[in-house]
Amino acid sequence: MNTTPKAAQVLLPLVLIISLFFLWGMANNLNDILITHFKKLFTLSDFKAGLVQSAFYTGYFVFSIPAALWMKRFGYKAAVVFGLLLYGMGAFMFYPAAELREYSLFLLALFVIASGLAFLETSANPLIVAMGDPATAERRLNFAQSFNPFGCIAGIYIGREFIFSGHEPTADELAAMSALQLEQFYSSEAQAVQGPYLVLGVVVVVWALLVLWVKFPRIATQRTQDDIGGWADYKTLLRNGQFMFGVTAQFFYVGAQVCIWSFLIRYGQETMPGTGEKTLANYLMASLVLFMIGRFVATALMSRCRAAWLMWLYALTNVLLCAYAILAPGYSGLLALVATSFFMSLMFPTIFALSVKNLGGLAKAGSSLVVMAIIGGAVLTAVMGLISDLSSIHLAVIIPLFCFVVIAAFARQRDRLEVADQPLAKPELGQ
Repeated sequence: MNTTPKAAQVLLPLVLIISLFFLWGMANNLNDILITHFKKLFTLSDFKAGLVQSAFYTGYFVFSIPAALWMKRFGYKAAVVFGLLLYGMGAFMFYPAAELREYSLFLLALFVIASGLAFLETSANPLIVAMGDPATAERRLNFAQSFNPFGCIAGIYIGREFIFSGHEPTADELAAMSALQLEQFYSSEAQAVQGPYLVLGVVVVVWALLVLWVKFPRIATQRTQDDIGGWADYKTLLRNGQFMFGVTAQFFYVGAQVCIWSFLIRYGQETMPGTGEKTLANYLMASLVLFMIGRFVATALMSRCRAAWLMWLYALTNVLLCAYAILAPGYSGLLALVATSFFMSLMFPTIFALSVKNLGGLAKAGSSLVVMAIIGGAVLTAVMGLISDLSSIHLAVIIPLFCFVVIAAFARQRDRLEVADQPLAKPELGQ
Protein backbone atom coordinates (compact mmCIF):
# COMPACT_ATOMS: atom_id res chain seq x y z
CA MET A 1 0.00 0.00 0.00
CA ASN A 2 1.36 3.43 -0.96
CA THR A 3 1.52 5.65 2.13
CA THR A 4 3.28 8.54 0.42
CA PRO A 5 1.16 11.69 0.98
CA LYS A 6 -0.24 13.58 -2.01
CA ALA A 7 1.44 16.83 -3.07
CA ALA A 8 -1.57 18.96 -2.10
CA GLN A 9 -1.51 17.52 1.42
CA VAL A 10 2.13 18.32 2.05
CA LEU A 11 2.62 21.73 0.41
CA LEU A 12 2.23 23.98 3.48
CA PRO A 13 3.79 21.46 5.91
CA LEU A 14 6.69 21.06 3.45
CA VAL A 15 7.23 24.83 3.38
CA LEU A 16 7.34 24.90 7.19
CA ILE A 17 9.76 21.95 7.35
CA ILE A 18 12.05 23.35 4.64
CA SER A 19 12.14 26.63 6.62
CA LEU A 20 13.79 24.70 9.45
CA PHE A 21 16.83 24.18 7.25
CA PHE A 22 17.09 27.98 7.04
CA LEU A 23 16.68 28.43 10.80
CA TRP A 24 19.32 25.94 11.87
CA GLY A 25 21.70 27.22 9.16
CA MET A 26 21.45 30.65 10.76
CA ALA A 27 22.25 29.28 14.22
CA ASN A 28 25.17 27.21 12.94
CA ASN A 29 26.89 30.05 11.14
CA LEU A 30 26.35 32.66 13.80
CA ASN A 31 28.81 30.44 15.71
CA ASP A 32 31.52 31.25 13.16
CA ILE A 33 31.05 34.93 14.05
CA LEU A 34 30.91 34.17 17.78
CA ILE A 35 34.28 32.40 17.71
CA THR A 36 36.00 35.55 16.47
CA HIS A 37 33.87 37.80 18.68
CA PHE A 38 34.45 35.80 21.89
CA LYS A 39 38.17 35.48 21.13
CA LYS A 40 38.33 39.28 21.30
CA LEU A 41 35.85 39.69 24.16
CA PHE A 42 37.38 37.08 26.48
CA THR A 43 40.99 37.05 25.13
CA LEU A 44 40.87 33.36 24.24
CA SER A 45 43.33 30.98 22.59
CA ASP A 46 42.24 29.24 19.38
CA PHE A 47 41.55 26.08 21.39
CA LYS A 48 39.30 27.87 23.92
CA ALA A 49 37.54 29.83 21.16
CA GLY A 50 36.86 26.51 19.44
CA LEU A 51 34.89 25.42 22.52
CA VAL A 52 32.00 27.44 21.05
CA GLN A 53 31.58 24.65 18.51
CA SER A 54 32.36 21.96 21.08
CA ALA A 55 29.51 23.11 23.34
CA PHE A 56 27.20 23.50 20.36
CA TYR A 57 27.78 20.13 18.71
CA THR A 58 27.86 18.27 22.02
CA GLY A 59 24.21 19.29 22.31
CA TYR A 60 23.52 17.46 19.07
CA PHE A 61 25.35 14.38 20.32
CA VAL A 62 23.61 14.22 23.69
CA PHE A 63 20.07 14.75 22.41
CA SER A 64 20.00 12.88 19.08
CA ILE A 65 18.87 9.52 20.53
CA PRO A 66 16.39 11.15 22.96
CA ALA A 67 15.06 13.08 19.96
CA ALA A 68 14.55 9.85 18.01
CA LEU A 69 12.77 8.21 20.95
CA TRP A 70 10.60 11.33 21.42
CA MET A 71 9.83 11.33 17.69
CA LYS A 72 8.88 7.65 17.86
CA ARG A 73 6.60 8.20 20.84
CA PHE A 74 4.95 11.46 19.72
CA GLY A 75 5.67 11.74 15.96
CA TYR A 76 7.74 13.97 13.69
CA LYS A 77 5.60 17.09 14.22
CA ALA A 78 5.85 16.98 18.02
CA ALA A 79 9.63 16.64 17.74
CA VAL A 80 9.78 19.72 15.51
CA VAL A 81 7.69 21.83 17.92
CA PHE A 82 9.72 20.76 20.96
CA GLY A 83 12.99 21.39 19.10
CA LEU A 84 11.92 24.90 18.14
CA LEU A 85 10.98 25.72 21.74
CA LEU A 86 14.40 24.54 22.98
CA TYR A 87 16.06 26.59 20.22
CA GLY A 88 14.16 29.69 21.34
CA MET A 89 15.02 29.12 25.00
CA GLY A 90 18.73 28.93 24.19
CA ALA A 91 18.55 32.14 22.15
CA PHE A 92 16.87 33.98 25.03
CA MET A 93 19.66 32.81 27.37
CA PHE A 94 22.11 35.04 25.49
CA TYR A 95 20.64 38.10 27.21
CA PRO A 96 21.61 37.19 30.81
CA ALA A 97 24.90 35.67 29.59
CA ALA A 98 25.84 39.02 28.05
CA GLU A 99 24.73 40.96 31.13
CA LEU A 100 26.91 38.78 33.38
CA ARG A 101 29.65 38.53 30.74
CA GLU A 102 30.28 34.86 31.51
CA TYR A 103 31.78 32.72 28.75
CA SER A 104 30.47 29.53 30.39
CA LEU A 105 26.89 30.85 30.25
CA PHE A 106 27.26 31.56 26.54
CA LEU A 107 28.47 27.99 26.06
CA LEU A 108 25.45 26.71 28.02
CA ALA A 109 23.10 28.78 25.85
CA LEU A 110 24.69 27.32 22.71
CA PHE A 111 24.31 23.82 24.16
CA VAL A 112 20.56 24.43 24.67
CA ILE A 113 20.16 25.81 21.12
CA ALA A 114 21.93 22.75 19.70
CA SER A 115 19.75 20.46 21.82
CA GLY A 116 16.75 21.93 20.04
CA LEU A 117 18.44 21.59 16.66
CA ALA A 118 19.07 17.90 17.39
CA PHE A 119 15.29 17.44 17.54
CA LEU A 120 14.83 19.46 14.35
CA GLU A 121 17.46 17.67 12.28
CA THR A 122 16.59 14.21 13.58
CA SER A 123 12.98 14.77 12.51
CA ALA A 124 13.20 17.03 9.44
CA ASN A 125 15.78 15.06 7.43
CA PRO A 126 14.02 11.66 7.54
CA LEU A 127 10.64 13.35 7.06
CA ILE A 128 11.86 14.87 3.78
CA VAL A 129 13.17 11.43 2.78
CA ALA A 130 9.84 9.81 3.68
CA MET A 131 7.73 12.29 1.69
CA GLY A 132 8.31 10.78 -1.74
CA ASP A 133 9.91 8.10 -3.86
CA PRO A 134 12.93 6.44 -2.15
CA ALA A 135 14.71 6.37 -5.52
CA THR A 136 14.92 10.17 -5.52
CA ALA A 137 15.59 10.59 -1.79
CA GLU A 138 19.08 12.04 -2.23
CA ARG A 139 17.88 14.59 -4.79
CA ARG A 140 14.86 15.59 -2.69
CA LEU A 141 16.90 16.03 0.46
CA ASN A 142 19.54 18.00 -1.44
CA PHE A 143 16.79 20.31 -2.68
CA ALA A 144 15.49 20.85 0.85
CA GLN A 145 19.02 21.35 2.13
CA SER A 146 19.54 23.94 -0.62
CA PHE A 147 17.65 26.38 1.58
CA ASN A 148 20.06 25.83 4.47
CA PRO A 149 22.75 28.11 2.96
CA PHE A 150 20.30 31.02 2.88
CA GLY A 151 20.17 30.74 6.67
CA CYS A 152 23.95 30.39 6.81
CA ILE A 153 24.40 33.59 4.80
CA ALA A 154 21.82 35.38 6.95
CA GLY A 155 23.74 34.31 10.07
CA ILE A 156 27.01 35.71 8.75
CA TYR A 157 25.31 38.93 7.61
CA ILE A 158 23.67 39.44 11.01
CA GLY A 159 26.97 38.77 12.75
CA ARG A 160 28.94 41.10 10.49
CA GLU A 161 26.45 43.97 10.71
CA PHE A 162 25.09 43.69 14.27
CA ILE A 163 27.70 41.79 16.33
CA PHE A 164 31.10 42.76 14.89
CA SER A 165 31.94 46.31 15.94
CA GLY A 166 34.99 46.66 13.71
CA HIS A 167 36.89 47.87 16.77
CA GLU A 168 39.92 45.60 17.14
CA PRO A 169 42.37 47.18 19.60
CA THR A 170 45.86 45.72 19.78
CA ALA A 171 47.37 44.44 23.03
CA ASP A 172 49.23 47.76 23.42
CA GLU A 173 46.04 49.76 22.87
CA LEU A 174 44.20 47.67 25.46
CA ALA A 175 47.04 48.18 27.93
CA ALA A 176 46.80 51.95 27.42
CA MET A 177 43.07 52.07 28.27
CA SER A 178 41.87 53.12 31.69
CA ALA A 179 39.80 50.74 33.81
CA LEU A 180 36.63 52.63 32.83
CA GLN A 181 37.47 52.51 29.12
CA LEU A 182 38.15 48.77 29.32
CA GLU A 183 34.86 48.18 31.10
CA GLN A 184 32.97 50.19 28.47
CA PHE A 185 34.70 48.35 25.63
CA TYR A 186 34.04 44.85 26.97
CA SER A 187 30.48 45.73 28.02
CA SER A 188 29.68 47.05 24.55
CA GLU A 189 31.16 43.97 22.86
CA ALA A 190 29.21 41.62 25.14
CA GLN A 191 25.89 43.42 24.67
CA ALA A 192 26.25 43.30 20.87
CA VAL A 193 24.91 39.73 20.87
CA GLN A 194 21.76 40.48 22.87
CA GLY A 195 19.58 42.08 20.20
CA PRO A 196 20.19 39.54 17.41
CA TYR A 197 19.55 36.55 19.67
CA LEU A 198 16.43 38.06 21.25
CA VAL A 199 14.93 38.61 17.79
CA LEU A 200 15.97 35.10 16.74
CA GLY A 201 14.32 33.63 19.85
CA VAL A 202 11.02 35.40 19.11
CA VAL A 203 11.02 34.25 15.47
CA VAL A 204 11.70 30.64 16.44
CA VAL A 205 8.93 30.53 19.07
CA VAL A 206 6.43 32.03 16.59
CA TRP A 207 7.45 29.36 14.06
CA ALA A 208 6.84 26.64 16.67
CA LEU A 209 3.29 27.95 17.09
CA LEU A 210 2.77 27.89 13.31
CA VAL A 211 3.91 24.28 13.07
CA LEU A 212 1.61 23.39 15.97
CA TRP A 213 -1.36 25.08 14.28
CA VAL A 214 -0.95 23.71 10.71
CA LYS A 215 -2.40 20.28 9.88
CA PHE A 216 0.30 17.81 8.78
CA PRO A 217 -0.16 14.53 6.87
CA ARG A 218 -0.45 11.35 8.91
CA ILE A 219 3.16 10.32 8.25
CA ALA A 220 4.30 13.35 10.28
CA THR A 221 2.02 12.77 13.26
CA GLN A 222 1.71 9.00 13.60
CA ARG A 223 3.05 7.40 16.76
CA THR A 224 4.57 3.98 17.28
CA GLN A 225 3.22 2.04 20.23
CA ASP A 226 5.29 -1.13 19.92
CA ASP A 227 8.94 -1.76 20.70
CA ILE A 228 10.15 -1.30 17.12
CA GLY A 229 12.67 1.51 17.04
CA GLY A 230 13.82 0.97 20.62
CA TRP A 231 17.27 0.08 21.91
CA ALA A 232 17.27 -3.22 19.99
CA ASP A 233 17.31 -1.22 16.75
CA TYR A 234 20.45 0.61 17.83
CA LYS A 235 22.18 -2.69 18.54
CA THR A 236 21.25 -3.89 15.06
CA LEU A 237 22.50 -0.70 13.44
CA LEU A 238 25.79 -0.75 15.34
CA ARG A 239 26.48 -4.16 13.82
CA ASN A 240 25.76 -2.89 10.30
CA GLY A 241 29.20 -2.03 8.88
CA GLN A 242 27.93 -0.16 5.82
CA PHE A 243 25.60 2.01 7.90
CA MET A 244 28.31 2.74 10.50
CA PHE A 245 30.69 3.79 7.72
CA GLY A 246 28.03 6.37 6.82
CA VAL A 247 27.92 7.56 10.44
CA THR A 248 31.72 7.81 10.43
CA ALA A 249 31.70 9.75 7.15
CA GLN A 250 29.16 12.19 8.61
CA PHE A 251 31.35 12.65 11.70
CA PHE A 252 34.28 13.67 9.51
CA TYR A 253 32.17 15.75 7.13
CA VAL A 254 30.68 17.90 9.88
CA GLY A 255 34.14 18.17 11.42
CA ALA A 256 35.58 19.42 8.12
CA GLN A 257 32.80 21.93 7.51
CA VAL A 258 32.87 23.36 11.02
CA CYS A 259 36.68 23.52 11.09
CA ILE A 260 36.88 25.43 7.81
CA TRP A 261 34.07 27.87 8.54
CA SER A 262 35.05 28.40 12.18
CA PHE A 263 38.67 29.24 11.41
CA LEU A 264 38.35 30.89 8.00
CA ILE A 265 38.50 34.37 9.55
CA ARG A 266 41.35 33.24 11.80
CA TYR A 267 43.23 31.86 8.77
CA GLY A 268 42.92 35.27 7.10
CA GLN A 269 44.03 37.14 10.23
CA GLU A 270 47.18 35.04 10.51
CA THR A 271 48.15 34.73 6.85
CA MET A 272 47.03 38.24 5.79
CA PRO A 273 48.07 40.45 8.75
CA GLY A 274 46.16 43.70 9.12
CA THR A 275 42.98 42.48 7.43
CA GLY A 276 39.97 43.45 9.55
CA GLU A 277 37.33 41.07 10.92
CA LYS A 278 34.52 42.65 8.88
CA THR A 279 36.50 42.29 5.66
CA LEU A 280 37.29 38.67 6.42
CA ALA A 281 33.63 38.05 7.25
CA ASN A 282 32.94 38.87 3.59
CA TYR A 283 35.11 35.91 2.56
CA LEU A 284 33.14 33.70 4.91
CA MET A 285 29.93 35.00 3.37
CA ALA A 286 31.34 34.33 -0.11
CA SER A 287 32.07 30.74 0.89
CA LEU A 288 28.44 30.35 1.97
CA VAL A 289 27.20 31.78 -1.32
CA LEU A 290 29.31 29.14 -3.08
CA PHE A 291 27.86 26.54 -0.72
CA MET A 292 24.34 27.63 -1.66
CA ILE A 293 25.10 27.59 -5.39
CA GLY A 294 26.75 24.21 -4.98
CA ARG A 295 23.57 22.74 -3.46
CA PHE A 296 21.48 23.68 -6.48
CA VAL A 297 24.19 22.57 -8.93
CA ALA A 298 24.52 19.21 -7.15
CA THR A 299 20.75 18.69 -7.19
CA ALA A 300 20.77 19.24 -10.96
CA LEU A 301 23.81 17.02 -11.55
CA MET A 302 22.23 14.16 -9.59
CA SER A 303 19.61 13.83 -12.32
CA ARG A 304 22.45 12.81 -14.67
CA CYS A 305 24.98 10.99 -12.47
CA ARG A 306 25.14 8.86 -9.37
CA ALA A 307 25.12 10.79 -6.09
CA ALA A 308 27.91 8.72 -4.52
CA TRP A 309 30.16 9.10 -7.56
CA LEU A 310 29.66 12.87 -7.57
CA MET A 311 30.47 13.08 -3.85
CA TRP A 312 33.66 11.05 -4.40
CA LEU A 313 34.79 13.53 -7.06
CA TYR A 314 33.94 16.52 -4.84
CA ALA A 315 35.76 15.06 -1.83
CA LEU A 316 38.95 14.49 -3.83
CA THR A 317 38.77 18.07 -5.10
CA ASN A 318 38.60 19.34 -1.51
CA VAL A 319 41.60 17.23 -0.52
CA LEU A 320 43.60 19.13 -3.17
CA LEU A 321 42.21 22.54 -2.11
CA CYS A 322 43.09 21.93 1.55
CA ALA A 323 46.57 20.81 0.57
CA TYR A 324 47.01 24.07 -1.35
CA ALA A 325 45.82 26.14 1.65
CA ILE A 326 48.49 24.41 3.76
CA LEU A 327 51.32 24.83 1.23
CA ALA A 328 50.44 28.38 0.10
CA PRO A 329 49.25 30.36 3.14
CA GLY A 330 48.01 33.81 2.20
CA TYR A 331 45.42 35.25 -0.13
CA SER A 332 45.41 32.35 -2.62
CA GLY A 333 45.28 29.84 0.25
CA LEU A 334 42.29 31.70 1.69
CA LEU A 335 40.55 31.53 -1.68
CA ALA A 336 41.22 27.78 -1.79
CA LEU A 337 39.50 27.37 1.59
CA VAL A 338 36.58 29.49 0.38
CA ALA A 339 36.28 27.25 -2.70
CA THR A 340 35.94 24.10 -0.59
CA SER A 341 32.42 25.24 0.36
CA PHE A 342 31.14 24.68 -3.18
CA PHE A 343 32.28 21.06 -3.06
CA MET A 344 31.10 20.49 0.52
CA SER A 345 27.57 21.49 -0.46
CA LEU A 346 26.25 18.04 -1.38
CA MET A 347 28.01 16.06 1.34
CA PHE A 348 25.76 16.25 4.41
CA PRO A 349 22.44 15.41 2.71
CA THR A 350 24.02 12.82 0.43
CA ILE A 351 25.76 11.00 3.28
CA PHE A 352 22.53 11.18 5.28
CA ALA A 353 20.32 9.86 2.48
CA LEU A 354 22.77 7.10 1.45
CA SER A 355 22.95 5.99 5.08
CA VAL A 356 19.22 5.83 5.96
CA LYS A 357 17.24 5.37 2.73
CA ASN A 358 17.20 1.54 2.84
CA LEU A 359 16.80 1.08 6.59
CA GLY A 360 13.02 0.62 6.55
CA GLY A 361 11.70 0.47 10.12
CA LEU A 362 15.17 1.35 11.42
CA ALA A 363 15.13 4.77 9.70
CA LYS A 364 14.22 6.82 12.80
CA ALA A 365 16.89 5.16 14.93
CA GLY A 366 19.36 5.38 12.06
CA SER A 367 18.72 9.07 11.49
CA SER A 368 19.43 9.80 15.14
CA LEU A 369 22.81 8.06 14.92
CA VAL A 370 23.70 9.99 11.77
CA VAL A 371 22.75 13.23 13.52
CA MET A 372 24.81 12.16 16.55
CA ALA A 373 27.79 12.09 14.20
CA ILE A 374 27.56 15.89 14.22
CA ILE A 375 29.74 15.59 17.36
CA GLY A 376 32.56 15.69 14.81
CA GLY A 377 32.10 19.46 14.81
CA ALA A 378 32.82 19.53 18.55
CA VAL A 379 35.79 17.19 18.54
CA LEU A 380 37.65 18.15 15.39
CA THR A 381 37.25 21.93 15.78
CA ALA A 382 38.88 21.73 19.21
CA VAL A 383 41.66 19.55 17.76
CA MET A 384 42.24 22.03 14.94
CA GLY A 385 42.36 24.90 17.45
CA LEU A 386 44.90 23.02 19.55
CA ILE A 387 47.10 22.31 16.52
CA SER A 388 46.86 25.98 15.59
CA ASP A 389 47.99 27.03 19.09
CA LEU A 390 50.92 24.61 18.90
CA SER A 391 51.96 25.52 15.34
CA SER A 392 49.93 27.75 13.02
CA ILE A 393 46.42 27.92 11.63
CA HIS A 394 47.43 27.04 8.06
CA LEU A 395 49.13 23.82 9.21
CA ALA A 396 46.00 22.95 11.20
CA VAL A 397 44.13 22.66 7.88
CA ILE A 398 45.52 19.11 7.86
CA ILE A 399 42.44 18.20 9.94
CA PRO A 400 39.79 18.98 7.27
CA LEU A 401 42.10 17.51 4.61
CA PHE A 402 42.07 14.16 6.41
CA CYS A 403 38.29 14.42 6.82
CA PHE A 404 37.80 14.69 3.06
CA VAL A 405 39.98 11.61 2.53
CA VAL A 406 37.58 9.61 4.73
CA ILE A 407 34.54 10.99 2.88
CA ALA A 408 36.09 10.07 -0.46
CA ALA A 409 36.61 6.49 0.77
CA PHE A 410 32.97 6.24 1.90
CA ALA A 411 31.66 7.67 -1.38
CA ARG A 412 33.80 5.27 -3.40
CA GLN A 413 32.50 2.28 -1.44
CA ARG A 414 28.84 3.30 -1.76
CA ASP A 415 29.21 4.02 -5.47
CA ARG A 416 30.60 0.52 -6.07
CA LEU A 417 27.72 -0.98 -4.10
CA GLU A 418 25.13 0.96 -6.10
CA VAL A 419 26.70 -0.13 -9.39
CA ALA A 420 26.73 -3.75 -8.18
CA ASP A 421 23.04 -3.52 -7.22
CA GLN A 422 22.11 -2.18 -10.68
CA PRO A 423 24.32 -4.07 -13.15
CA LEU A 424 21.90 -3.59 -16.06
CA ALA A 425 21.21 0.09 -15.47
CA LYS A 426 21.59 2.49 -18.37
CA PRO A 427 25.12 3.98 -18.39
CA GLU A 428 25.21 7.44 -16.83
CA LEU A 429 27.69 10.24 -16.57
CA GLY A 430 30.49 9.06 -14.30
CA GLN A 431 30.24 5.35 -15.17
